[in-house]
Amino acid sequence: MLPEKYIPRYSVEDYKLWQGDWELIEGIPFAMAPSPFGKHQKISARISQQLLNELDKCKQSNIDVYVELDWIIDEKTVVRPDISITCEKVEDYIKSSPKVVFEVVSKSTAIKDEEIKFHLYEKEKVEYYILVYPDIEKVRGFRLVNGKYDKFFDDEKGILNINICGCSVKIDVAKFFI
Repeated sequence: MLPEKYIPRYSVEDYKLWQGDWELIEGIPFAMAPSPFGKHQKISARISQQLLNELDKCKQSNIDVYVELDWIIDEKTVVRPDISITCEKVEDYIKSSPKVVFEVVSKSTAIKDEEIKFHLYEKEKVEYYILVYPDIEKVRGFRLVNGKYDKFFDDEKGILNINICGCSVKIDVAKFFI
């Protein structure tokens, strides 16, 4: 194995020139899988729909839901969460930590979602990180507590309760998989 010092590192400026879909994590490029399968897309749409319906009940006008929008963390890191929720205005891309991130996990993204992004989002203080597993119809939710993720939800049904910018949001996870 090559020593780490020989692994090339790239910047956001390099990233902007690349063709195709990529994420850049600490200067290391990760090719994104081809367009997600229909099941993945359906689940993402169902999550977004529930979130938007719940957030419409809230009087907070600054909360927004984004699907596959780049989050530029720093000059060496750009990720594209499946779904992000922010509490501030976003113009072109997300510039500060979203409050909530959902990742729909597939076999090809499992290591990145469960390990790399888990630690990255924890470090960047994303309040809630929700992993959705279409193949086993399960949802795992993590909440940031004292700078570390604590699992607060692990089920295939039930209500996922999250507090986003003062809004209490209740999501029926069984509806992700219908």
